[in-house]
Amino acid sequence: MNETVRIAYLLNSGFVVEDGENRWALIFDAYRDMRGDVKRALESASEVYFFVSHAHFDHFSPSIARYERATRFFLSDDIRVLSGAVRFPAERTTWLGKYDRWEDAHIRVETFDSTDEGTSFFVGIDGWRIFHAGDFNWWHWSGDTPENIGFARNGFMKQMKRLDGHVFDLAFFPADGRLEEARDWGAKEFCRRTDTAALVTMHSVGYPRFSPDADFFAPGREIPVWAPTEPGERRIYMKGSGFSE
Repeated sequence: MNETVRIAYLLNSGFVVEDGENRWALIFDAYRDMRGDVKRALESASEVYFFVSHAHFDHFSPSIARYERATRFFLSDDIRVLSGAVRFPAERTTWLGKYDRWEDAHIRVETFDSTDEGTSFFVGIDGWRIFHAGDFNWWHWSGDTPENIGFARNGFMKQMKRLDGHVFDLAFFPADGRLEEARDWGAKEFCRRTDTAALVTMHSVGYPRFSPDADFFAPGREIPVWAPTEPGERRIYMKGSGFSE
């Protein structure tokens, strides 16, 4: 089992996660590859898996279908209706709705619901348990109607009931600056109710780098947090040791 992964930030919710021995790479929501990190992973990793959480333009680009070295594409079902969906090779594409599961000898993929469009992903590979939220979040918008605020909270808490107690070595979760004071409400609740060893925040393009407040973690439960802001930022994450450059 490899205890180390390399992580590169693409943009928005886009990341490349590679094991330390170039056996596999997981590529999430790669609608842009501004620093060539996707290309490098395709050239170096033996198995390359693409994940797209939903069809929003800042998460999905049909251009990823051109990567012939991709082992498999895991795409949210809502992408099927787009014209670009026909570009993906049927024999290497898996369409997933909420609460679906797919696995083979190398990888296990499970989906959860989102509080926006599409799905969120759990990926089990080589002893790693990785969660990517997509647009799953507590979308509390300041100034919204009480009805919408209540709907957003209830939808988020309903989904969290399905995630209660889950164990993740690494989780990617939004800390969206547009939500102002509610920027970290979803991530904070997620960390409180799951056993997550390390957090990477996302979906905050154009806002200052996120830093958790003193009361973000429950007493005795503080974990490493990386909040990238610039495409091409990279970190190494080692289980039990945190992030390093």
